Amino acid sequence: MSPYRIIFGKMCHLPVRIEHRANWAVQQINMDAKACEEERKLQLQELEELRLESYDAAMWYKERTKLWHNRNLRAKDLQSKWTEPYVITSIRSNGAVEIQGSPPNSEPFIVNGHRVKGFRDISELCVVEEISLRIPALSSN
Repeated sequence: MSPYRIIFGKMCHLPVRIEHRANWAVQQINMDAKACEEERKLQLQELEELRLESYDAAMWYKERTKLWHNRNLRAKDLQSKWTEPYVITSIRSNGAVEIQGSPPNSEPFIVNGHRVKGFRDISELCVVEEISLRIPALSSN
């Protein structure tokens, strides 16, 4: 079957010399559907193996870097500035908040406004009165 017939669905009448070259080209390309299908399956399997290998390599790299960072951490890096109540000294237009610790001589520092939680003193809480919503039963006289 010629490539012209495969594409256009009809025969093309060529001079004998050109037709011989076309048949030779088809034989060289090996247009066997089964062989092409098997080759494509093998290529897809190779790609899948490469993808899995790269995924494993990335996971291995991530675990190794975690171990390295955990091994090189120092205790001072883990200390938090958030150990006591703070007072907001200023709020900036970009949402950053400057806060200062309870002792007046502590140095103020800037944090993201989303990380600051509101604090309500317990003494401000008030007692809530409970009202029963049941309808009293009517007595039959």
